[in-house]
Amino acid sequence: MKKVVMYSTVVCPYCQMAERLLKSRGVETIEKILIDREPGRREEMMTRTGRRTVPQVYIGETHVGGYDDLSALDRQGGLVPLLESA
Repeated sequence: MKKVVMYSTVVCPYCQMAERLLKSRGVETIEKILIDREPGRREEMMTRTGRRTVPQVYIGETHVGGYDDLSALDRQGGLVPLLESA
């Protein structure tokens, strides 16, 4: 399974929903970058993704986007294959 990285904040409900969805699809470990605890990482996230909202999810080197993007990918049947691809 590919590495999952999520830019997040401690209190973000969409981040929690994204984490639940990923775990329901078999993801055991999510590397969370908490931009509210490490403010310098917010700039990194915005540069890397072009977005300013959380969550921002990466699966391997693929930027999936936020919760709505992740959920749409799952509904289309693309999330599990992306997680499992080598």
